[in-house]
Amino acid sequence: MGFDLVLFGGTGDLAWRKLMPALFQAFRHGTLPAGGRIIAVARDTLSDEQYRRLMYERFDKVELAKRPTPDEFARFAQLLHYLRMDLSQPQDYAQLAALLQARQADTVVMYVATAPSLFTTVCEQIAAAGLNGPATRVVLEKPLGHDLASNQAINATLRRVLREDQVFRIDHYLGKPSVQNLFAMRFGNALFEPLWRRETIANIEITIAEDLGVETRGAFYDQTGALRDMIQNHALQLLCAIGMEPPINASANAIRDEKLKVLQSLKPWDEATIGQNVIRGQYAAGMVRGQPVPGYREEKGVAPDSNTETFVALRTEIMNWRWAGVPFYLRTGKRLAERSAQIMVHFRPVPHHIFKTPVDAANRLVIHLQPQDGLDLRLLAQGATQAQSVETILTPVSLNLDFAQRFGTERVGAYERLLLDVIAGRLNLFVRSDEQEEAWRWVEPILEHWRRDPTGPRPYAAGSWGPSAASAMIARDGFCWSEEV
Repeated sequence: MGFDLVLFGGTGDLAWRKLMPALFQAFRHGTLPAGGRIIAVARDTLSDEQYRRLMYERFDKVELAKRPTPDEFARFAQLLHYLRMDLSQPQDYAQLAALLQARQADTVVMYVATAPSLFTTVCEQIAAAGLNGPATRVVLEKPLGHDLASNQAINATLRRVLREDQVFRIDHYLGKPSVQNLFAMRFGNALFEPLWRRETIANIEITIAEDLGVETRGAFYDQTGALRDMIQNHALQLLCAIGMEPPINASANAIRDEKLKVLQSLKPWDEATIGQNVIRGQYAAGMVRGQPVPGYREEKGVAPDSNTETFVALRTEIMNWRWAGVPFYLRTGKRLAERSAQIMVHFRPVPHHIFKTPVDAANRLVIHLQPQDGLDLRLLAQGATQAQSVETILTPVSLNLDFAQRFGTERVGAYERLLLDVIAGRLNLFVRSDEQEEAWRWVEPILEHWRRDPTGPRPYAAGSWGPSAASAMIARDGFCWSEEV
């Protein structure tokens, strides 16, 4: 009978900011499978009706397009139920088991949206209560671990109680429409793939920039930092999507096999390359949108002498025949000049210029991830008003695909897409354990280097694009960041 989705951490930030709006959008679009039930789990003492009212109030804080009308929410609310649980108490899992077994749903999704320290406990208790049968799928949010050893420990526990195909390690960047269309562009069209190699591409930059600070997450962030929070997962997954070889088919394992090869091919770190090619920073006080904002060390929950990085820029290479010698620049940070996430593919210039062109006029492909999503191909063309007798001058033009304009209401958000994939059992857009461990293995030398480095992160003014050392790093190769063009 349909599906049961159990949401551990059902009153938390992730539940009301991302998961409930995504589930509601699927309900509104008619794509949420019929016969479903959503069971929120948390320590608060609430009735079903009280939980529904709480969610209705929280919907006022999500973006306007995702808010339900009173009539829409009344219908959606019939799917919502609440169960009080202390996740450390085995008897509470017995209550959950009784609730689920009474209905015998075709699929049971356990979404663990809790503190990472509870992942192992929850999975072990699910198994102890007999809830790890073949119909069960467990979704785990990042970060899965704090380093390689803790990630391997979590995965070892998961392997004891669940099959690999029951574990959905979610990275919502893989559910973004732009990333989906990156796969479609590369592997569904004949145009780009022959150009997708070192002979025609000069460099690739991946930027995930936020203009916000740590907000209410200071205590969590101070134990995490930008490398763990963004590079180890989101940025490396984007790099894999860009760098992977065409898979033999569209199955989950074929795709994940090729992503794993990229991670295994990343240039390894040593002390010298980390010092040259990894820049860490921490925001100081500054101005954002004309308003003064405090520095990171003045944020609530942050230690006054914290050396946690809020910015990372690094240079790496994929050491294989397709990409040898092509630098990949990854960058992420908080309190930067704007909120923007994009992949910029810089093509090499023509080998011989016969037209007059602007400086740095090579072609570029821009994959926009946020705040808008779309594809932008930047070319050179001759203006229609140019006199035929004068020297031909080429000017930049763009071929733009704006997903909001092209697909409109048909567009599916990242969490909506991924939640529907979990219910359907599709693993293509989720991360396998060996991928995750390889990513941790690659970043671990950086973490170890920073532990020994007494200098700490470089300060940068809030509202800027980070430390100047990040620009100097890319300039050594003769390139610059996209906003500096």
